[in-house]
Amino acid sequence: MANESAQLWGGRFTEKTDPLMAVFNRSFPLGKIMYREDLKGTAAYVTALYESGILTAIELDEINRGLRLVLAEWESGTFLEKFEDEDIHTANERRLTEIIGSLGGKVHTGRSRNDQVATDMRLYTLDHLEKMRQLLKFLIQTIIHRARDEIHVLMPGYTHLQRAQPIRWAHLLSSYATQLTDDLQRLEMATDITNRCPLGAGALAGNPFQIDRRALADQLGFAQVIGNSLMATGDRGFITDTLYLGFSISSHLSRMAEDLILYSSAEFAFLKLSEAYSTGSSLMPQKVNPDSLELLRGKCGRIFGNMAGFMMTVKGLPSNYNKDLTEDKRVLFDTLSTVESSLQIATGVVSTLSINKENMKNALSSDMLATDLADYLVLKGVPFRECHHIIGRVVKAADALGYGGIDVLSLEELQNIDPRFVEDVHDVFDFESSVERRSAIGGTAKNSILDQLNLIENKILYM
Repeated sequence: MANESAQLWGGRFTEKTDPLMAVFNRSFPLGKIMYREDLKGTAAYVTALYESGILTAIELDEINRGLRLVLAEWESGTFLEKFEDEDIHTANERRLTEIIGSLGGKVHTGRSRNDQVATDMRLYTLDHLEKMRQLLKFLIQTIIHRARDEIHVLMPGYTHLQRAQPIRWAHLLSSYATQLTDDLQRLEMATDITNRCPLGAGALAGNPFQIDRRALADQLGFAQVIGNSLMATGDRGFITDTLYLGFSISSHLSRMAEDLILYSSAEFAFLKLSEAYSTGSSLMPQKVNPDSLELLRGKCGRIFGNMAGFMMTVKGLPSNYNKDLTEDKRVLFDTLSTVESSLQIATGVVSTLSINKENMKNALSSDMLATDLADYLVLKGVPFRECHHIIGRVVKAADALGYGGIDVLSLEELQNIDPRFVEDVHDVFDFESSVERRSAIGGTAKNSILDQLNLIENKILYM
């Protein structure tokens, strides 16, 4: 049974709390991870109380001494948790009061758990967004480094999982880096939305003690102050933004993982994962399984569930604070930690895998140059739609004659289909020339890819 006198809200109640309700209402087991943020917010707030004349200098010093001792207990693992610690705020204030006496009760003057938890959550999220930024940038840089080193390697490009056109392996890598750079921009936006101070908003109506909220924001490292007290305590848009960011990163890692899983299979054999990121079978000793990539793919589903579930929680709430919002902690903490570990695993996989250049090259086939053959006629003035039909007939003729590809057709056989094919037509059937012809911005020509990589590198330098 919870100790009713220890509850911050218990003064008006005469009936005892149902033990099941006490457990149901308790967020401490999850929220205690924010002990640093909670103590940091309290230290800033008591400074604001001192500057507004609510606390004396002696009281401020004593409270700060107590806060340092509470922090030391958390850091050393000696903080004694109690069942009546409903949340991290209750726990820290309870322990502070045990250390310095009734003076500890002054730290909550004009402050609500509503603006307190919003502050803690924003500080915690900002810290982890910064960690995520560094991990994301490192992964992008790892991909760029690999793309530069292996830019000469050609491979099939696929649409609908069917061989389509030849590309460079580096072009595929560049596509991953480009997607993740978009995520870095989403992270910037999420950081901007999160980096706003709610402290000093009270429960919903504001603070009556002339608290300097701008000074509070500066002390806590926030870039801005939230200008409306209702929104400050009742909004969790910064969390939904962060959850979407986590899903976006995870979905891109999942799609990359799917590619690498396919390409590491015996049917493709384009690449091989390091044993450091593989596992074996409990039954079949020959198996080397890409479990790291499968886990990246699998965790995306849970991260999406976190996002979708919390969005359903908040979409129908009335304005201002409601207890439903305590559902934010589990999904936020899980998404942040999962994405951070996923980025580290993805970086390890990309940096240690080995590629089989010969298998990639051998998977190229002349039918993948059908579009190049159409382009050949375009340059001779033939409308592309007509070219498309002509090349369709070329492919059909090669199949009918049992040839291994359209490049085997003789000039005479090609001219029987269309007389505009001339002696230089077989120059088309060169994979290196094919990728180099695609030199427009974003293409798979060598210089185009290097431009892509340079652009990404310069972009993330300032993010």
